[in-house]
Amino acid sequence: MAPRGKHRKELDEKDRRILEILMERGRATFRELARELGMSDVAIRKRVLRLERSGIISGYTALVDPRALGFSVISLTGVDVEPGELLRVARELVAKDYVRSAWLTTGDHEIMLEVWARDEAEMDAIIEEIKAMDGVVRVCPAVVIEKLKPRGHVP
Repeated sequence: MAPRGKHRKELDEKDRRILEILMERGRATFRELARELGMSDVAIRKRVLRLERSGIISGYTALVDPRALGFSVISLTGVDVEPGELLRVARELVAKDYVRSAWLTTGDHEIMLEVWARDEAEMDAIIEEIKAMDGVVRVCPAVVIEKLKPRGHVP
């Protein structure tokens, strides 16, 4: 993995376009990328490998629609913890199946979670479970109504 923040890699327009296409269509082939960018398959392959080796591309994944899997309630949940309990509570939370993503943060909450639940009753039970964890001071769920920007963009 590339060092974060130290030596920001400047991308040329071709690299940016490759990243944009792969972020939109992660299964795009080198041949498809080459055709769209007016380059050879070999040149695309070399660029993608360089982007992978430098840590700019850190992996490939499928985008999953939670609602299609029966998870109708998605929450971005802030968790505040007692001093000295942050890492222990965070480790306990990330082990939970209902936690899809987790971040240690500054600002309003020490921990931010993306939580998926099948319905409101399940979400309520999850929130109560988190509240009951040793070291947890406060839980602040915010139910997602609509995801406005499902994917990022290349800066």
